Amino acid sequence: MPGSNRIRASCRVLADLAALVEGCTVRVGGQSDVERALSPRRRGIARWPLGGAGFVLVRGRSGCRCPVVGAGGFTLSSPAFYCGIDWSEGLNDVAVVTRAGQLVAQARIPETPGGITQLFALLDGLRKGHSHGRRMVPVGIETDRGLLAEGLAGKGQPVYPIAPAVVTEYRRRLSPVRKKSDRTDAEIIALVLRDDWGRIRPRYVPSAAAGSLATLVDAHRRARRTRLRLQGQLRSLLRSAHPAAVAAWSQLDGGLSRPEARAVLTAAPTTAAAKRLTHYRLSKILAAAGRIRLVDAEAYRLLELFAEPVIARRADMERAVNVEVSGTLTLFDAACTVEAKLQESVEEAAAAHLHAPIYLSFPGCGLLTTARLLAGIGDDLERFRDVRGLRAYAGIAPVTFASGSSRIVQQRRVCNRALKTACHHWAFASLTRSAGSRHLYDARRAAGDSHASALRRVAGRLLGGLHHCLGHDTMFDENILFRSDL
Repeated sequence: MPGSNRIRASCRVLADLAALVEGCTVRVGGQSDVERALSPRRRGIARWPLGGAGFVLVRGRSGCRCPVVGAGGFTLSSPAFYCGIDWSEGLNDVAVVTRAGQLVAQARIPETPGGITQLFALLDGLRKGHSHGRRMVPVGIETDRGLLAEGLAGKGQPVYPIAPAVVTEYRRRLSPVRKKSDRTDAEIIALVLRDDWGRIRPRYVPSAAAGSLATLVDAHRRARRTRLRLQGQLRSLLRSAHPAAVAAWSQLDGGLSRPEARAVLTAAPTTAAAKRLTHYRLSKILAAAGRIRLVDAEAYRLLELFAEPVIARRADMERAVNVEVSGTLTLFDAACTVEAKLQESVEEAAAAHLHAPIYLSFPGCGLLTTARLLAGIGDDLERFRDVRGLRAYAGIAPVTFASGSSRIVQQRRVCNRALKTACHHWAFASLTRSAGSRHLYDARRAAGDSHASALRRVAGRLLGGLHHCLGHDTMFDENILFRSDL
């Protein structure tokens, strides 16, 4: 069969295969005849080998019925239109380009149900006929969060998040002049989606349980960040207003965030007020704050500490500082209460999740760490096809720069930083609970790795075991995961 006839025959067979698999992406790795192989599957990956070199890869992609042919040198079919949205707090600019890159429609929609309806009417009107629908137009947007992205995904519209850094680089390719406009950025997003079609992953839609857990984890992370910021402000004020209070609880877990510390500071926010406290009143304050053991001994310890001489301040200055410390302490106490309530909600949601027993079977993985890992990884077992993708997403796998004779291996910076932090704490906590983790850490430190680098090695091993256990519905077994290290 001549070469051109082989290509046409391959295209016909590919079109038939793509028609059988709803919502697929087809990549071609050669231009020879398509041989008979596996039947197409609606989920997962199916391969049809090609005579000579390469194979046909059909991958399920929800919400998109437009097959695409990549690296084979010819295009079978791709979306006729691509939509880009430049997200903002008020009005959102929309641009639609064709397969050839021609701009055909522009609009500006609000982040409301009416704005989504207006966008759907625009996409439906791009082409008349029953063969066209809005779901056949992929939408690129600079964020995967927010009401607009969630509203589009909830209506079944295929949404593809585009990183703002990618848009910036593409803008520099189009013009060396440093100019920017929301309307132009919407068009650039559509062009990026067209040029990189088949390589950009659609927006991940978690399950109801994983989505609610991720929302609680994000809220707890923000509350903890607020508490730490206020704790730093309070400590800075106490260094001049009440120096003894800075050292009073510095050696105890929680420091100034302890309930008893906040209760004592509320009663005596300055040095002068602390010197007026009696043993009886201190004992009552400590007991009311929840302290049970050694209440009298703790009261005597604080009395001795507060009785130490300090540099005296003027009375008017003391009153002014008292007002400032009391206000900051009120905010700090509220932040501690909110963080504690959110942590309780996070732990309850994590314990109720279906995958929680598998996470909790790993060493050093408590309820809070389980919640943070679940929020970052999700509960879709097909999201990461292999552990390499999971490690790269979590920032555990390194990045290699190789050119000529030079080769540099560096830490991965572009990743899910919240998940990377959770893996770091998880690996550190496992050192005292797993002999295999400790042996691997010590071996990497002896080989010259830094503390953080050795922890990333431990986290990578733990993530590999977690990926296997989730895929096979099994619990952690240290004799299997650290077989070569024990």
